[in-house]
Amino acid sequence: MRNMRFLMTMLLALVFTGAMAQKSGYQIGDTARDFELKNVDGETVSMADHEDAKGFLVIFSCNTCPYVVAYEDRMMELHEKYAPKGYPVIAINPNDEALSPGDSFEKMQERARDKNFPFAYVYDESQEIVNAYGATRTPEVYLLQKQDDELVVKYIGAIDNNYRDASEVTERYVEEAVDALLDDRQIAETSTKAIGCTIKFRK
Repeated sequence: MRNMRFLMTMLLALVFTGAMAQKSGYQIGDTARDFELKNVDGETVSMADHEDAKGFLVIFSCNTCPYVVAYEDRMMELHEKYAPKGYPVIAINPNDEALSPGDSFEKMQERARDKNFPFAYVYDESQEIVNAYGATRTPEVYLLQKQDDELVVKYIGAIDNNYRDASEVTERYVEEAVDALLDDRQIAETSTKAIGCTIKFRK
């Protein structure tokens, strides 16, 4: 009986440890790491390059997800609205091209040219950054704010509440979050559920 209790205790401990291990990535208030990733123009992009930025809209994105395609114009609008105010968009493609050939770097370059993206569109080929951030879907947004020498996570989640039709949006989560930071107010909703395609992680 004592051995049975011991085994059950160990089993529960292993299950708990496994559950904790699966909970990875950034939470609100965490300090996010910078990165050096190749942009579609062949240059390396990092957030440290943007000395005058107040923060960033880091959006995990790709070419092939229909949710991303539905949001691309809104992503461009976010950059055009907020980059001049200090919050540029940086889109990161984390998908493994072996699992999703349409998300190769060459296909990224084609998509960026076709859409004339005004923001950096970079490739997380090693998947090191997506694993650090903890994103699971495309598109998924991380709003970062510069505080001294750190990048603090202020919002995680969806762009808005209607991926199907931009004209039917009633909650503009990202815009409301950035506007709150610009006005030195508390963000009312700091996290929402990202709706999109699952990220194609290397096996």
